[in-house]
Amino acid sequence: MKKTSQSADSKILATIYGHKRGWVFTPDHFKGLGSRDAIASALKRYKKSGLIRQLGRGLYDYPKTHPELGVLAASLDAVAKALAGRDAIRLQPSGAYAANLLGLSTQVPMKVVYLTDGPSRTVQIGNQQIILKRTTPRNMAMAGKISGLVVQALRSFGQDQVDAEMVACLDRRLDAAARAQLMKDIRYAPAWIADIFRTLAADEQEGGL
Repeated sequence: MKKTSQSADSKILATIYGHKRGWVFTPDHFKGLGSRDAIASALKRYKKSGLIRQLGRGLYDYPKTHPELGVLAASLDAVAKALAGRDAIRLQPSGAYAANLLGLSTQVPMKVVYLTDGPSRTVQIGNQQIILKRTTPRNMAMAGKISGLVVQALRSFGQDQVDAEMVACLDRRLDAAARAQLMKDIRYAPAWIADIFRTLAADEQEGGL
């Protein structure tokens, strides 16, 4: 029995090291490597030793460190991906966070909002919050795609606030594959955003001439 426990420990440890620092995970990531009790016991020991950090209930990370700043905060995007995997839900960054991810805003919000097809709830990670907001299937049709990120970012500003400079910023940032994705998903975008999609796609065609 002890040998089995040690074997589970070594496999769990190898998995953590294999993902490298910055990885956010849940106990479910170690399914098949040992019993639930063995996994829980191993994570408890690794947490106590300082190897891993508990971010919330059933949520951990193998934290990145900086020579001067020490242990760094967990990536909220990595946290969201871990939650999505654990709860079998889809997530779509929205609001100011979507705008920040695309470089349309330098503001990093303290409350990061994701649209989801799962239940609405709030997850506290240190001094930041991840807010999951249940939304319609239409809003989730582009979840996880660049098209969904662009739609949510532009929506955060509103039609009257989106100017030529923002469109130019997207024009510089999006590659050919991203523009093609916009056109594939254009039917899900509001009419005014669909017009911006067409402008970006046209810019790519002109650039290729």
